[in-house]
Amino acid sequence: MTDDAYGNRAERRDGRAEEAESATFRVALVQLRSARTVAPSVAAAIEGIREAAAGGAHYVLTPETTNAMELRRTKLLEMIAPEESCPALARFRALAEELGIWLHIGSLTVKLGTDRIANRSLLIAPDGRLAARYDKIHMFDVDLPGGESYRESKTFVAGDRAVIADLPWGRLGMTICYDLRFPQLYRALAKGGAHFISVPAAFTRQTGEAHWHVLLRARAIENGCFIFAAAQGGHHETGRETYGHSLIVDPWGEVIAEAAGQEPTVIFADIDPRRVAEVRRRIPSLSHDRDFAAPGGGAREAVSEGASLSGGASQ
Repeated sequence: MTDDAYGNRAERRDGRAEEAESATFRVALVQLRSARTVAPSVAAAIEGIREAAAGGAHYVLTPETTNAMELRRTKLLEMIAPEESCPALARFRALAEELGIWLHIGSLTVKLGTDRIANRSLLIAPDGRLAARYDKIHMFDVDLPGGESYRESKTFVAGDRAVIADLPWGRLGMTICYDLRFPQLYRALAKGGAHFISVPAAFTRQTGEAHWHVLLRARAIENGCFIFAAAQGGHHETGRETYGHSLIVDPWGEVIAEAAGQEPTVIFADIDPRRVAEVRRRIPSLSHDRDFAAPGGGAREAVSEGASLSGGASQ
């Protein structure tokens, strides 16, 4: 194991691993309309994941809150479990092993102790082991025009660590939904070696129509990364409406796959990781970051606000 320049623990790669990073692989994004309860939500996710695997996907991503779209904290606590005893996670791990795919559950709501909840993204390897986990850092606490109001910080415990995981084709930075509005996190992931960044989401229709495409393309362009953004879409039982339009964006900012609207669906794209190096050679902005003095005095490093990086968690 080695420590890279950003404090991230990573295994040394031999020539075969470097060769694997140049191989094309197929990505599938499963767009869902999760229910208010776990059973129908998980059933719908499994159906979409099977469709993705049948379509030849090697890596499959689902949206934020795959296991239930419940806004009431007390009700959510009644139906979810800790990660180690979560029936939904056990089913997804078995499914990944059965299908032989990298299965990335965009997020599950999991219980921490008796009365706390994490919004947790979980990457499952083809042998069913848990390869990495990431807890959403930025909480969506907003009041939108038209009366929509959200206070995620009243329900969830915020994460405090950015995560990069190793895939056979390159390195994956993990984020969730509202994280998208914090470019310093994405810069830290790219600086930490990420070739791809996942953005499972449940954007509201209102904010999605205004900002979804432009933000995802901007994060891809700024960092020379592929962006995989699986979304919730449509009218949910809670009364919330989510935007859908799951997207795959290449490092030049081109949208290479998009769900047509809000309906549950699966989209595919064949990814060539060599495109990352090609774009970063053309626009080498990752190597041009400079320290600068912040307004009001005091030095600020070019990537000073990104959370500490972790190489993920295996078990």
